[in-house]
Amino acid sequence: MALSHHVVTGQGQPPIVFVHGFGCAHADWDAQVAHLSPRHQTIAVDLRGHGASPGSAADCSIERYGADVAEVMRALALPPAVLVGHSMGCRVVIEVALQAPAQTAGVILVDGSQFAAAMGPVLQESFARPDGYAATVKGLFDDMFTARSDAAVVASVLERAQRLPRPIGEKMLTDMLRYDVGRLANSLASLRVPVLVVQTTYSNEKRERQTMREGQTTPYLDLVRASVPSARIEIIADTGHFPQIDESARTNALIERFGAGLPVR
Repeated sequence: MALSHHVVTGQGQPPIVFVHGFGCAHADWDAQVAHLSPRHQTIAVDLRGHGASPGSAADCSIERYGADVAEVMRALALPPAVLVGHSMGCRVVIEVALQAPAQTAGVILVDGSQFAAAMGPVLQESFARPDGYAATVKGLFDDMFTARSDAAVVASVLERAQRLPRPIGEKMLTDMLRYDVGRLANSLASLRVPVLVVQTTYSNEKRERQTMREGQTTPYLDLVRASVPSARIEIIADTGHFPQIDESARTNALIERFGAGLPVR
């Protein structure tokens, strides 16, 4: 396959590479690109099967996505870059950092999560129903925004997610579960660069997405702390799953401050 579709904007170091989440696309980072590109080269990528990047279910996995982004970075001959991932993209940028360590200056995880093994039967039961996949996607995305979110943005994000081909969607939901159960902890512990976590939501015991409050922790954040003791964790309270859209100014500031504080390489 040719390089994944990507949009390069601006100049300046360190470069910042943006990776979207499940059922999403590079445009989710438009506010960050607009704010940061006057001072940084920014690269926003569409993962296989998403946005303008073609792909089949057989070619999609977290590790393959990581390799694809690493290939884009190498093709652009980037100096060490800040990798910013959202949701599923958190897993992808972790993989990028492990596969291209010489080109990674730091990693930012925006509202990541960890699927528990118990989600396996839940997903399989859902996928077995004729309308199960569509209902699962709608349920996931309905929980991702708050009453303060722009209604037009909410509708657009949901509509886009529902266009993701079912074979790719089912494959990637299942693959995230596989990765989380079998690889996430070790992958986090293998990172050798600074890490920033920007967290806004978590899933409660009913698997409902809830907004965070200042000072709160979750099993996912506990995993990050245990695996990467040096990680800096920032909570944006009372915000949905897309802080890069709903709280773009604060998200921009956190990314910019992190990049400015990285050691020169």
